[in-house]
Amino acid sequence: MIRNFKTPLMILLCCCSVNLFAANADAADETAMQDCSESGGLNYICGLAVPEDLVIIPGTDWVVAGAYSEESNAGLNLVNAVSKNVTELYSPKAGRSRLNRNLYGACPGAPDLNNFQTHGLAIQNEVSSDERYNLYVVSHGGREAIEVFELDASSAMPQITWVGCVLMPDGLDANDVSAMRDGTILATVLMHPGFSFEDLLSGNPTGAVYKWVPGSDGFIKLEGSELPGNNGIQVSEDETEIFIAASGLSAIVTLSNSNPSRVLRRTRTMAFAPDNVVYDSNGYLLTAGMRDDEATCAGTGPPPASNCPRGSIAAYIHPETMEDRVILDTVATPDFTGATMAILPGGKEVWIGSFRSSRIAYQLLNRMD
Repeated sequence: MIRNFKTPLMILLCCCSVNLFAANADAADETAMQDCSESGGLNYICGLAVPEDLVIIPGTDWVVAGAYSEESNAGLNLVNAVSKNVTELYSPKAGRSRLNRNLYGACPGAPDLNNFQTHGLAIQNEVSSDERYNLYVVSHGGREAIEVFELDASSAMPQITWVGCVLMPDGLDANDVSAMRDGTILATVLMHPGFSFEDLLSGNPTGAVYKWVPGSDGFIKLEGSELPGNNGIQVSEDETEIFIAASGLSAIVTLSNSNPSRVLRRTRTMAFAPDNVVYDSNGYLLTAGMRDDEATCAGTGPPPASNCPRGSIAAYIHPETMEDRVILDTVATPDFTGATMAILPGGKEVWIGSFRSSRIAYQLLNRMD
C-alpha cells in the first residue's frame, strides 16, 4: 500500500547544494568526526571530505569517493574496500589533465582544484576495453558542470585523467549524473529557480532531467521529466528507462527514456527520502537516505533540525517490480548522519555515503533471499 506523507523540510534542505551544507555544519559534527571507532552499529572509514557519492570500479577492490566539501582540495579519493585505506585520486597532488577538444570543445579547461567540490558520480565502461572507464562527476565551486575523466584500472593502482566537461545551463546546479554507452550524459536538477521547498513538499514538479549528446552545444531539458525534487538518477541497463529518486515523493520513479513524460512505474512511498540510486552487481537498484520519522529530532524544527542526527536506511529495489527490501536500518548517532547512497563492495558489506559526515559508514550485509 502506498503511504501518503510528506518528507521533512530539513532533509531536503541539506540535499540541495554544498552552500547549504556549509551553512548548517557545526562544531559538534567536527568533534564527532575525530573519533573513528564503531558507533550506532556502524563502522567507519575516515579521512574523507564528505563522500556524498561512491562508485565501485568493477572487477577491483577500489571505490571512488567524491568530496562534497569546501575544506579539501582532493576532488576525488580512492578507497580500498579490503584495507579501507584512502588515497587521493584527483587533487593538486594526483591525477592528470588532458582536454579532449574533439569531444568537449566547449569546455574552458580543467577545473580549479582550489575551488572544486564533487557531488554525484557515475561510471561507464569504455566500449573498447574492460579495464578502462569513463567517470562522470557533478562539480560545484568554481563552476557548475559535469566533469569527465578517463579511469584506467589495468594496473595495481587505478590512474585517472581529466579529459573534459559539459557546463550546466546558466543558473542551474546539477545534483546527480548518469551516462549511456555512446557518451550521452543525463543530469538531474533538484529545483529550478523560482521554485520553493514548499512547492517540492506539496508534490509540485520543481526539477527535471537534462541531457547532453556528444557533438551538441549543451544540455537540454527532457520535457516531461519534471518531478518533485529530481535527485539521484540511473539509466537502466538496456538504456530504455531512467530511474529517478524524487525527493518530494520519497520514492524512486521510472520514466521512459524515449518519452520521459511517461511514468512507467514507481516504488511505494518509503520511510526515507531516497537520495542517490545505483545498480549493484546482481542487477538490483540500491538507494539510501535519512530516516523521515526520527524521534530524537521531534520538535526541533527547521532550519536547526538539519543538524539533528538521523538514522540511515538503505534498500534493494527490484527494477521491474519496484518492490523494495531494507538491508540497513540504523539508530541515530552523532558520528554519522546525512546518508545519501549505498554500495556493496565485495558483496559482503553495505557502504553508506553522506552529504554531511566526513566518513563512509559500513555494516555487514543482511543478504537478500
